[in-house]
Amino acid sequence: MDALFKLFSELLPGYEQIPAWLQYLGAMVAACVLCLMVMVLYPLVANWLERKVAAHMQDRLGPMRVGGWHGWAQPFADGIKLLLKEDIIPAEVDRFLFKLAPFMVLMGGFAAYAVVPFSRSFIAADLNIGILYAVAISSLTVVGILMAGWSSNNKYSLLGGMRAVAQIVSYEIPTVMALLTVIISVGSLSMQEIVHAQEGGFWRWFIFRNPFTFGAFLVYFLGTLAEVNRVPFDIPEAESELVAGYHTEYSGMRFAFFYLAEYSNMFLVSLLAAALFLGGWQGLWGKSILPGPLVVILKAMLLAFVQMWLRWTLPRLRVDQLMYVCWKVLLPLSFLLVLGAAVWENF
Repeated sequence: MDALFKLFSELLPGYEQIPAWLQYLGAMVAACVLCLMVMVLYPLVANWLERKVAAHMQDRLGPMRVGGWHGWAQPFADGIKLLLKEDIIPAEVDRFLFKLAPFMVLMGGFAAYAVVPFSRSFIAADLNIGILYAVAISSLTVVGILMAGWSSNNKYSLLGGMRAVAQIVSYEIPTVMALLTVIISVGSLSMQEIVHAQEGGFWRWFIFRNPFTFGAFLVYFLGTLAEVNRVPFDIPEAESELVAGYHTEYSGMRFAFFYLAEYSNMFLVSLLAAALFLGGWQGLWGKSILPGPLVVILKAMLLAFVQMWLRWTLPRLRVDQLMYVCWKVLLPLSFLLVLGAAVWENF
């Protein structure tokens, strides 16, 4: 907010004379618009990038025609196509919940962007419980997914929704436990303070700070793969079993909202990982010559690329294997990592 106040003061003469409540309202609206731009533009870039990554891993070219250079405008063409498609609502669905579900899925991820620190002063809301807020508000996605599956009045949609809830709720536990290793090391839930604690070079980043935070990063990364339904944890959308999972009955722009939410959540967990484990806006040797937001986005894009890489490398797990990995592998490991991090910090 402070950065936005300063920017408005420089660009708009007389801005400081505006009533304080109006300044605050303007800053909030600007922050929402910027977060929305990131949330909308990233899926377009990620959609094109994922198709190109998949193509080159399979020894082909992928989109090449729309827009000229390597088909860069293909996602825009697909978006326009979805906008123009008919919005079909089946006769037997719960109409209110059916219409509300895509917005619930989208809203949880959008609200969490408020606490992502893009630079030293560029953050929409520097909450002293930033991590807790991000974990809590992003859980709204689960509500939207179950709402979509149940309201569709379709057995495949319901199965996909129930699988998604079981999977996301289960994997949130080891994911949050992994975050506790960082919180123990810093002694704060503030995202900004966590990034400040990593100043001084890449060896100060939590991924390299000690073996327990390194292990916590791996647990966090695997847990977030499951939370955003990425391979090998894409059980709720298993095409070979459930048609399309919880969004089987959706079409047009409502269908696009689910993909928008998936890619924006994928970017969100990567941004959080960049801030919590990879030094945030810090450069490799301390202060970066690049702007802070660009550094954070590049780190997040690197993690997003790994998520895409895994999608075209690993097979899908079965449901029993999925739960085994969570409850019998990641959860005990996360407890050991938290205990080890606490001992490391005190001795």
